[in-house]
Amino acid sequence: MREQHQADLVIVNAENCAPSGLGQTTKQVEALLDTGVDLVTGGNHSWDSPDSVDALANPKVIRPLNLCEGVPGRGIAWLEHAGQTVTVLNLADACAMKSVRATAGKFRPAYTAWHEADRRGTVIVDYHGDHVLEKQIFARAVDGQAAAVLGTHTHEATSALHILPGGTALVSDVGMNGPDGGVQGFAYDGFVTGLTTVGDPFAPPLPAPLDGPIVIGAVLLEIEGGRTTRIRRITEWPSA
Repeated sequence: MREQHQADLVIVNAENCAPSGLGQTTKQVEALLDTGVDLVTGGNHSWDSPDSVDALANPKVIRPLNLCEGVPGRGIAWLEHAGQTVTVLNLADACAMKSVRATAGKFRPAYTAWHEADRRGTVIVDYHGDHVLEKQIFARAVDGQAAAVLGTHTHEATSALHILPGGTALVSDVGMNGPDGGVQGFAYDGFVTGLTTVGDPFAPPLPAPLDGPIVIGAVLLEIEGGRTTRIRRITEWPSA
């Protein structure tokens, strides 16, 4: 895909790349980096796997920045390409982070972290959040300062692609690279059974990720001078 689309930089949110579908492991992270990914971002599941701390120690892996000191990992990275610097920030909203035990009591407002961040060159934000409203408001607040605000977390790709007046691209959710036909990539049967029998879809054990056709959730940005000039969605595997 990188070759077909002539991508200069590839950023992948991989907080669910572990075999269980929750968290990230060093093996999966290294596989992504070996295959052509430049940076891995995360979210509320970044600390879910047994070796999450080791995975977060990789300098090419970041997690939400808007956390207090003492939480494993870092929330910002600087990439160099063709003599230019690209800053990537990972932010999250309160709703996405509310049940994360590793960050309990250590959440900070996203805009505060943005304001304090060491932003250099072209700036791209992975905004990991439940609320479309918050993503849209944040994007408007940083319009002209960030090249893109790319929403993640819901797994469901949104069709509307925006370029704001100041040159900031916005998509509410980039979407999921994963199996189609389930519930956020998981088999749906257990959730339905829990809902219809005891009124709680999460009462049964979490099912394994679904085994089936893979869908693509990705966007391609064209950026000049720190501003996005074009954004389009990628939905298909590259041709053979």
